[in-house]
Amino acid sequence: MAVDLAERWFIGDVEIPSRLVLAPMAGVSVQAFRRQGRRFGAGLVCSEMVSVAGIQHRNERTLGYLRVGADEHPLAIQIFGSEPAAMAEAARMVVAAGADIVDMNFGCPVRKVTKTGAGASLLDDPDHAARIVDAVASAVDVPVTVKMRRGTENGSRACLAVGPMLVRAGAAALTLHPRSAKQMYTGTADHSLTAELVSLVDVPVIASGDVTSRARARAILATTGAAAVMVGRAAQGNPWALAEIMGAVEEPSREEVVAELLLFMRETVRELGEQRATSFLKKFYGWYLGRGRFPRPFKQAIVVLPTLAEVETRLLAATPGAAELLERLEADLPDVEEILLDSMPISIYGGG
Repeated sequence: MAVDLAERWFIGDVEIPSRLVLAPMAGVSVQAFRRQGRRFGAGLVCSEMVSVAGIQHRNERTLGYLRVGADEHPLAIQIFGSEPAAMAEAARMVVAAGADIVDMNFGCPVRKVTKTGAGASLLDDPDHAARIVDAVASAVDVPVTVKMRRGTENGSRACLAVGPMLVRAGAAALTLHPRSAKQMYTGTADHSLTAELVSLVDVPVIASGDVTSRARARAILATTGAAAVMVGRAAQGNPWALAEIMGAVEEPSREEVVAELLLFMRETVRELGEQRATSFLKKFYGWYLGRGRFPRPFKQAIVVLPTLAEVETRLLAATPGAAELLERLEADLPDVEEILLDSMPISIYGGG
């Protein structure tokens, strides 16, 4: 049966206007990325995972992840940690910052996360994982959700045992990336597991992994019964992948690519400050300018330019028509209205 990706759905009482979710990605999912995702069709956007320890210690960079713009809603802020009480306190703070949903990361395979007992390692301790969900669900009045992998080891089916336990503990939705932690991002996502998980729980399941096109998204939804699909790496420097999944058919022109990149650069500077943004943005140049859009020597030349002003000059020289498109994009972009929390250092609101 064909699935309408533009159909609304709910996590708890939070209405989500499309069945496309933009994934939380470390080092990627800044506010500028999330706002762009909303413009291109994502019904729900997610912050990158926020360290509970960083929140507890009022780390300035960590708290900077809690900047929420008015046009991001509905928004999930993802937290990670291993102690129920600390996770509950962090959940209260992210709700105060404006999160519509508190998401918990039970899937990160990176060693520096799993060695602390957080991320995917929680799949090896289902009772403790359930205690965390119960603590967070009891602490806030918004829906709480969990993103997880199939398990830590290749071939694991742990998600099918853990998932129902998390729902009983209070999870209002689950996201499954059916690769093991050991696989990282190699191989393929086994969405037969997604279908099994859907059959075991009575909350929405979001299918994550290898969602790269409209055809693939619709096939995954149709064969698994999942409520929505989550797109991650396919959208890095390529918001048009989101638009294509939602039904757009035209490839962007080079001028459109550059205009979106320049807007993303300017919004990132506003958010992070020029010094941090200069290094943060370098990986995005290849993502935007790749896929056959620009010659390799041009991309290589852009990456080594020392200042953002020089990058902008070079991009506009190559595509003069992008200037007018950029002007239109900026005119249409809503002003950012952010919630100011007393516990946050004021510098994070000024690009610090």
